[in-house]
Amino acid sequence: MKILVCTDGSSHSQKALEKASILAERAKVEEVAIIHVYEGKFEFPHYDDASIGYTATDADLKYIKEQYKIQREKGERILQQALKFFSQKNINARTILRKGHPARTIVSVAAEEGFDLVFIGSRGLGGLKRMFLGSVSNAVVQEIQNCSVVIVK
Repeated sequence: MKILVCTDGSSHSQKALEKASILAERAKVEEVAIIHVYEGKFEFPHYDDASIGYTATDADLKYIKEQYKIQREKGERILQQALKFFSQKNINARTILRKGHPARTIVSVAAEEGFDLVFIGSRGLGGLKRMFLGSVSNAVVQEIQNCSVVIVK
């Protein structure tokens, strides 16, 4: 059995890590991978939504590059904390850091790498937009094929 555990650093994703570790300790698990996906949606400080035909300036491109670097580094820290959590339980795991739409990327990685089970928190860091079941976890459940999903509250 191959397990993919999703994390964004939220309390719900920490609970998903905990539940996945319990299964990994008790069952015959061939592989545990921990994934973090960062989107990279950024607001430009001076961008006017009403602008038509807006062309990014050199300052905008520099800003985007810096923001991607910040998000990637944050993702690396989140994954290292998750890896440490599994390591303390003597569970071998590897990390996957991707840039993209979180749900689509998780579904894609699960399919490409043949995972049998995905653990994901019921809500992440999305705030009020995700009042009930989180939009990422909901999308993963709706889109994933040939793989079971455990949503952890």
